Amino acid sequence: MKLTTILCCIVLIAFGLGACIFALTGFDVLAALTFGDPYLYRALLSLAGVAALWLTFWLIAFRPTKPLR
Repeated sequence: MKLTTILCCIVLIAFGLGACIFALTGFDVLAALTFGDPYLYRALLSLAGVAALWLTFWLIAFRPTKPLR
């Protein structure tokens, strides 16, 4: 479970960096990685959605910030 959470964090950080590059330069890194294939593009976007849902579940179920109170 810890490995899954770390992998989801890495996926979301990578997508965030790609979005930052796109916002600053106009170059779509994800489109370049998928060679313009719309199905592969959407599949990778859904991977980001699944990673975000997993981290949301993890934050609700395990409450890692509870000891910080």
